[in-house]
Amino acid sequence: MDQWPPPVPGQTVVLPLNGVLLQARLPVDRTTGTSPPQSSPSQFRNAIPVPSVHEVDIFRCFLPILPHVQLLWELVIVTEPIVVMASSPSVCSEMVQALVSMIWPLRYCADYRPFFTIHDSEFKEYTSTNQALPSVILGVTNPFFAKTLQHWPHIIRIGDEFPPNSPQRHKIKKASNLRTLDSKPGLYTQYKPLLQKDKLLLKKLLKGIQTKRPSEVQSALLKRYLLELTQSFMIPLERYMASLMPLQRNISPYKGTPSLGPFKPDDFLRTLENAGPQLTTGIKGDWAALYRKFFRCSNF
Repeated sequence: MDQWPPPVPGQTVVLPLNGVLLQARLPVDRTTGTSPPQSSPSQFRNAIPVPSVHEVDIFRCFLPILPHVQLLWELVIVTEPIVVMASSPSVCSEMVQALVSMIWPLRYCADYRPFFTIHDSEFKEYTSTNQALPSVILGVTNPFFAKTLQHWPHIIRIGDEFPPNSPQRHKIKKASNLRTLDSKPGLYTQYKPLLQKDKLLLKKLLKGIQTKRPSEVQSALLKRYLLELTQSFMIPLERYMASLMPLQRNISPYKGTPSLGPFKPDDFLRTLENAGPQLTTGIKGDWAALYRKFFRCSNF
């Protein structure tokens, strides 16, 4: 940043930051009547469009485990403990960030550590086998964790070749199978998905790989799918919560503040038959069980 040029109103500048080029422009004073200089198109010929410097390319992150994206969405929305094991801090950090972003616009309210080391203060707590695991997503690189965290219920192992050229066809493995440091890449879990897998999404993304569709387009498709899945999950809750709001006729500046009706999970679950996620998504499954797990987690 100390090498950045001084800001000049009306001038477009390119600012390098952590391997990303930021194009910025200060507005010019309207009273001068001058027009800003235009940047040369060749200057950004090899540039990669990034919606935000804080966003990761989720398609590139999930490419090694693309067939399991929907299962991971379930794990994240109910704040299940997850470990990401990779060979470099950048890979495990990006994967953790991608996992947290899966349930947007719902905020992930549990803890997550993109790069966890043996020097962190919670090391003993997270590696202990004598107490309940916290709701946290960890990103680790130290091979030592392959042994000390093998009791965790959900483990994502990323190979040295990242990102791979195509989605890996690894089946879901039991978490207890992660016993050695040379375990194969993939998802290790004993979790049984509550929702049926959407095969249309995978076919669409695989076709995009075959036709060499740009990665940013693939990410946009995947983001849109996850957004609609989260919205389908939240809309029934929002509809039920709206029914607990006081009526307009009971709100008056001359009266006390009306109270909300109590949230009753069983009453909400009874509304799913006629006003559940099936109204906005074709994905079938045990939505009621997923909501029950959601009510017990910090995301709720």
